[in-house]
Amino acid sequence: MNAHPSSSASDYLIRAARRGDEQAIVGLIAELAAFENLSAQMQATDERLREHLFGSQPAAECWVVEAEGGLVAYAIFFRNFSTFLAKPGLYLEDVYVRPAFRGRGIGGALLRALGRLAVERGYGRFEWTVLDWNEGAIRFYRSLGATVLPEWRVCRMEGDTLRAFGDPTDAPAAASGA
Repeated sequence: MNAHPSSSASDYLIRAARRGDEQAIVGLIAELAAFENLSAQMQATDERLREHLFGSQPAAECWVVEAEGGLVAYAIFFRNFSTFLAKPGLYLEDVYVRPAFRGRGIGGALLRALGRLAVERGYGRFEWTVLDWNEGAIRFYRSLGATVLPEWRVCRMEGDTLRAFGDPTDAPAAASGA
């Protein structure tokens, strides 16, 4: 059974997202997209989050932070796998704290809660990416003890490129057995 966070400080609560949080989470995702100058790529909707966080086959998990009567931060994560360790890991897709709530320890507490979850589940790694221009985030992650791996680059296919790549009518013919 998955662990559910209930960590709290005097002015905020970390908890697993639940049905009904989708609209607030989409709002936070939109804020992150704007910060990263990626709003044009934003396609998240309440319905998509509901399906992929709370549907019959969840693709990810989400924890949120409540403060001052609303959601002020979120982290979306999922299990990945390390072949070198031969163990699963926790991959953090997004973490975001509203600017007005930064500097209160919320981001660090949320990341530590996810680190504890990774340890409780017996995972071998806790990983995420950071944009190379986001020096503030890089400094923050390093202050938590994270290693920024400069030699690794993210590779991605999406949209039309992914559809073309995955098109079975365009696949090379299978070699005949000899």
